[in-house]
Amino acid sequence: MGSDRKKEADAMLTKKQLSRYADVLVWGMSKARSVPFKKHDIVVIRYDMPATALAEVLYEKLLAAGRQVVLRAGQTAVMEETFYRCADAEQLVFLAPGDRELIKNVNGNISLLAPDSLTHLSTIDPMKIGKAAAARKPLRDILDKRESNGDFAWTLCLCPTAELARHAGLSLEDYTRQIVKACFLDKKDPTAHWETIFQKAAAIKKWLNSMEIKVLHIASEHTDLEITPGKKRKWVGISGHNIPSFEIFLSPDWRGSRGVYFADMPSFRNGNPVRDMRVEFKDGKAVKVTARAGQAFARKYLSTDPGAARLGEFSLTDKRFSRIDKFMANTLFDENFGGANGNCHVALGASYADTFAGNPAALTKTMKQQLGFNDSAIHWDIVNTEKKRVTAVLENGEKTTIYENGKFTY
Repeated sequence: MGSDRKKEADAMLTKKQLSRYADVLVWGMSKARSVPFKKHDIVVIRYDMPATALAEVLYEKLLAAGRQVVLRAGQTAVMEETFYRCADAEQLVFLAPGDRELIKNVNGNISLLAPDSLTHLSTIDPMKIGKAAAARKPLRDILDKRESNGDFAWTLCLCPTAELARHAGLSLEDYTRQIVKACFLDKKDPTAHWETIFQKAAAIKKWLNSMEIKVLHIASEHTDLEITPGKKRKWVGISGHNIPSFEIFLSPDWRGSRGVYFADMPSFRNGNPVRDMRVEFKDGKAVKVTARAGQAFARKYLSTDPGAARLGEFSLTDKRFSRIDKFMANTLFDENFGGANGNCHVALGASYADTFAGNPAALTKTMKQQLGFNDSAIHWDIVNTEKKRVTAVLENGEKTTIYENGKFTY
């Protein structure tokens, strides 16, 4: 046991890497906010217990920057499973006193993910999980509004754990090295590398947003999908949200989704492994869902609410940006996979208001409905890493390839 513990400890991030990670997270949160942070702005650090070392380093850096820091430790796997197993109907939707007040005043949030289990909720009814998520949706709506007004920004990251490494089929050392490589923690000044990618991505987004795209066609060995970007949309991404993040995406008009999408990258969702998931869309809705593993869960989960079986996001990752080349058993990394072919992913569920081509603060609920922005309590990213071509059909009828062989054609 002692040697195992030492082996895990040796594979963890070094003090220098933790400091660099914290610097990148502060950069990401600041970059994601449209209005600069002020002294004594409130920042929440939400962290899983295995990420305590990073939380401590980040805490000091934020205090030194003059922030008011609120710490929130996450549930352990045992606590989370106990909650969903034991909670009655009222406990399931309970919001603690003070939660709403904090949400209404917070200016930043950094989440440090370090799960000690991926499958502890596998026996829990997904409808219970969906009900709890729906109860917290009004709080997320407040944060979305504050973010649109420039009053709030967020980012998140992942810390290595033995459980993550085991499900990814990697040693803890190799898993840690993937995180270090992906986040440029092996560089003396990782924020400079992130800034370079940020600027390159800005040029690609400007190019994409200059086109009047009517339809996007995604074609790979097992995917044949058409989506409608929709009116008043813009491509966003690599904005400081999520570390790492190499994706460029938009929230399409869900009503124009048709065809088949295949996720060859496995997904862990609420403790349930889902593999080789095939989703058939008709008239904007997922009408048939099959999977080699996790099919029953997937079907039930996509019935959480009316928007759960609709598209909320379409995303592409350029392999020239991403250094991720291993399955990591975590969406944050897997949706940013580079590898040989880059990746695309779609999200079933909630859309992102920041892909609105106007002032997001002016995007009302009625406007969202009229423009086809999807609304749901869930947001489930499913990833395709097959060799693919993405073709844009323009409003004038012309066709142009925007993505091929893992790269944007810009």
